[in-house]
Parts: sequence; C-alpha cells; structure tokens
Amino acid sequence: MKLTPLIALIFFSVSGGAYGIEKLFSTSGPGMGLLLLVAAPLIYGIPHALVCAELGTAIPVEGGHYHWVRRGLGNFWGFQQGVLSWVCSFVDMAVYPVLFTSYLQSMVASVAPGKHVLFSIGAIRIDLNWMICLAVIATFTLLNLMGAAWIGGSSVVFAVICLTPMLLLTVVGLAHLATGGVSPVAPLTSAPDQSAWNAFGAGLFIAMWNYSGWDAVSTVAGEMENPRAHLPRALAVSVFLITIGYLLPAIASLSVGADGSAGWRSWESGSFSSVAESLAGPWLQVTVTVGGMFASAAMFSALLTTNSRLPFALAEDGYFPPWLAKRSARRQVPVVSVIGSAAIYALFCLSSFSNLIIVDVFLTNLALLMQVAALLALRVREPDLERPYRIPGGALSLVLITTALTGVTAWAAWQQYTENGTQAVTYCLVAVAGSSLLYFPLARRRKRAAAVAGI
Repeated sequence: MKLTPLIALIFFSVSGGAYGIEKLFSTSGPGMGLLLLVAAPLIYGIPHALVCAELGTAIPVEGGHYHWVRRGLGNFWGFQQGVLSWVCSFVDMAVYPVLFTSYLQSMVASVAPGKHVLFSIGAIRIDLNWMICLAVIATFTLLNLMGAAWIGGSSVVFAVICLTPMLLLTVVGLAHLATGGVSPVAPLTSAPDQSAWNAFGAGLFIAMWNYSGWDAVSTVAGEMENPRAHLPRALAVSVFLITIGYLLPAIASLSVGADGSAGWRSWESGSFSSVAESLAGPWLQVTVTVGGMFASAAMFSALLTTNSRLPFALAEDGYFPPWLAKRSARRQVPVVSVIGSAAIYALFCLSSFSNLIIVDVFLTNLALLMQVAALLALRVREPDLERPYRIPGGALSLVLITTALTGVTAWAAWQQYTENGTQAVTYCLVAVAGSSLLYFPLARRRKRAAAVAGI
C-alpha cells in the first residue's frame, strides 16, 4: 500500500466525511458544535495520532497496536488490547451497512425495516433491509480478500465520490450564508438554559467518536510500502483533511438557520440530505445521499481490513486457534479472519445496537489509554529502540499528551455516566472482566503448546 491509498484508508478508518456529524449541532448548538470540531482534534485526535506515529514507526508490524501494548506492558495487557478492540468492532461495524441502507431508504421507501419480511427465526425477522446489509458486507468482504493494497486503492476512488457532494454542499451553502444573514455560530448552545459547560460535555462524546480510529491502520503495517516513512505523513495529512472535511460542510449547512425541517434543532444522522434539498433542490439531495451511501460502505471496507488483522495477530501469537492465522497463498490475506469477522458483523446487523455505541466509545478510549501507557513504558524500558518518528518536545510533550487524553476521556465518561446512568459502565465492566478471565486459560494453553513445540 502506497502513501495516497494509505491516507485514504486512514480517512475512512476515522471519518468518511461529514456524513453523520449532524446530531452534534442539535445536541450542543451551532456555536458549541463548531467549537467542538476544532477543539476535539487538538485535545484528542492529534495527541492520539502522534502516539500512533511514534509507535507505528517504531513497531511497524501486522497487528499494530496489539503488538505495541504487548511489547510495552506485557502479554496480559496486549491480549486485552487485541480482544477488547475486536469486540468493539462487533457493534461499530454493524452500524455502517445499516447506515448505507438508511440512506438508500431515503430514496427508496420499500427498503424500510419491517417491509418485505422474507422469513422469521423466533423474534428475528429477515427482511429486505437486512438482505441489503448482507449484500454490502459480502461485496466488501470479497474486495478485502483481494488484499490491503486493493482496499487502499478503492478507498481513494471512494474518497473522491464521498467528498464531491460535500464540496458542492459547501459551495452552495457558503454562497447562501453570504447573502442569507444567518450567523453559523449563533446561538452558542442548543437551548437558552443550557450552559456552555454542559453543551460542551453533551457533544464531546459525539466529537470524540468522529475523531477516533487513528490506530486502526496500524494493524496492516506489514502490508504498507515503507511504513516508517509514510505513516507519519499519512496521519498528518489525514488530520488536516478530516478536520476541514467536517468544518466546511457544517458551516455551510448552518446557513439554513434553526427553522424548518432542515433546521439544526432537528438534525439527526443523515440530515445533511435535507439541508441539501433546502439549499439547492432534489439534485443536491440525491447527490449528498449517494455520497453518504458510499461513505458508509467505504468505512465498512476500510475497517474490515484493519479489524480483521486483530484475531489474525492473536492467532499467530498462539492465543486463538491456528486456523485463524491462515493466509491466502497468492495475496497473503488472512482469509479466515476476514470472513469470520464479516460473518459476526452480519449477525449484529440483525438488531439495533445503537444504545451500545456509547459502550464502544468507552472501550475504544480504554484501548487508547493502554497505548499511551505502552508509549511511556517503551520510552523508559527501551530508550534505544529505533524510532524513525519521535514525538517532539521531550518529556513536556509526553506529559501534555497523557494529560489531554486521560483528562478528556475521563471527563467524557463522567458526562455519559451522569446523563445515562450505569448501563454503559456495566457493559464495559462485563466486557473487561470477560476478556481478563479469558486470558488465563488461553495463556496456559499457549504455554503448553510452546513447550510441546520446543520438545
């Protein structure tokens, strides 16, 4: 995988464009939403990207962040990094085929869930909606079997398709903004009685969700061309591209004001299609909707590539069954891991797991903090480790990065706890406890297998 496809793969692993950020503004307000889009990369996205740049160039191997944590903190924590990150993907990855179908549904009403039920299995109904999700999963699973280079190349094409509608929306929206007399930053919050502090906290999880995933591409480092040189450059370009890709369409869309069906007060994921219709009519609405469909599919494709390398790496290290580490003879793709992961994602598409997205972000941030701990541990334990990219600024930079990432994740977790109670915390504790308990029998089996192989 060369540099440009690598940038595109990071783009879809993290963002996919402004599709899906609409709820940030109905939750926090126009001014605070834009502030969060600027603040989140500074206090969350860029610090994590810097961690990934240093560790990814120092340890550029297949399995990426699993191996970073394993080398820095030991086998137990490495196992938690790999397993919890893969478990997170079950919920995360099921969202993208459903989003694809939702965008299609806005143009073809018969695709709506519950219509055209084909057959039922107990309480589960198999309908046309799920069959379309399955078709998306099958198509991009086949593309994944062609190898990471194919995914990177296709991601470049998908990026052009996804960004073009947002560019058109931006041009039309900014022209409307210049003549419409609407301030895109007013009001600051979504309600008069909502304080700036509460508005910032309410939207922080949404902003974090849209700026997470910088570590994902590290899992295919073994399939990159010169990762030690290309990875830092690709991360830097991607941070800029993603931030601008959020800000400009959002500012342009806020030109419609707060009134009417396209007003920001009622925005949900996919509302930019309605904004496009308000700004320029059906042609732009269809264009943005098609862009959203391609963005959802491309994000699934990119993340299937990166997530499927986690069970593969765990199998190579002897924790998971060896057949999960089987590669195709010609392209060296982990076939069983790719197909097995895709099958799990297809099953999760059968039900609504939107309430578990918060759990996904909790576990993602836990994995992020383990990576920060691994960075610090390796700086102390292996000071002579070759680091083609080293975070500049010495100890002060490490303190600032650690403080920023720890502080923002802790505050976001507390905000979610105060607003939604203990459900997400309980699910996370169950996942962490299950992964921790699973480690010990698998580690014993791995040790026995190593002893037998040694004999």
